[in-house]
Amino acid sequence: MAYTDKMLRDNALKDKIIVVTGGGSGLGKSMTKYFMELGAKVAITSRDLEKLKTTAQELEAETGGKCLAVQCDVRHYEEVENMLQAVLKEYGRVDVLLNNAAGNFISPTERLSANAFDTVIDIVLKGSKNCTLAFGKHWIDTKQEKSTILNIVTTYAWTGSAYVVPSATAKAGVLAMTRSLAVEWAKYGIRSNAIAPGPFPTKGAWDRLLPGDLKDKFDLAKKVPLKRVGDHQELANIAAYLVSDFSAYVNGEVITIDGGEWLKGAGQFNLLEAIPEEMWDMLEAMIKAKKNK
Repeated sequence: MAYTDKMLRDNALKDKIIVVTGGGSGLGKSMTKYFMELGAKVAITSRDLEKLKTTAQELEAETGGKCLAVQCDVRHYEEVENMLQAVLKEYGRVDVLLNNAAGNFISPTERLSANAFDTVIDIVLKGSKNCTLAFGKHWIDTKQEKSTILNIVTTYAWTGSAYVVPSATAKAGVLAMTRSLAVEWAKYGIRSNAIAPGPFPTKGAWDRLLPGDLKDKFDLAKKVPLKRVGDHQELANIAAYLVSDFSAYVNGEVITIDGGEWLKGAGQFNLLEAIPEEMWDMLEAMIKAKKNK
């Protein structure tokens, strides 16, 4: 077995109805594909309907499953409500909401306009709130026995990070919402969990964040103790587990999948790994010399 292998048994998500925001490309597309391979019916949403339709057709051809494309700008609550109704009309119910839609800029914060800051906040935090509120109200009103919310956050949601302040601010809010609703809505049979991915290259997102040859100069794999970036199937495996009934007792949890990246960055002396072996020998000799005095 390898980390690129599929984890769950066949039909592990049979008859599950899953909505994936930002499902037309990148990690959203990868997770959607695995959900369909496991027997789920999926609806993918974003602002770009043509891209969604192309993705849905591609995934249906590859998996033999069912994928519905629904245009929706998650920043607008009424569009989220309309999207939910479209899914209910097609599938009859919804079991899982995966809040995956996101936006980000790498920039010194003082160089961002207020509108640029708002764009990230509106997609990530407001969009997740809109979907969570619309779906949650529906599940509570219809007394659905069990439902699941899965949010994609980031490892800097709890530490913060320079140069991605709008994203860090928004993801921290989504993380707080995840944990808060895990407690508040559990009585309605609604579980709420999150995944915090480290570096998982996606062409669209990485080209926007690190254009040109910047990707090569800023090699994120070098920041990861395991010395590699993540494979999309690894994230899809965890997502599938968290939306499946195998995780029925997991609630309010945030699973980090980053090869140890954030822990390496958090440790005060972690940069000492740059010291060559010979220098450690010298330091050890100096320490022993002092002890012997």
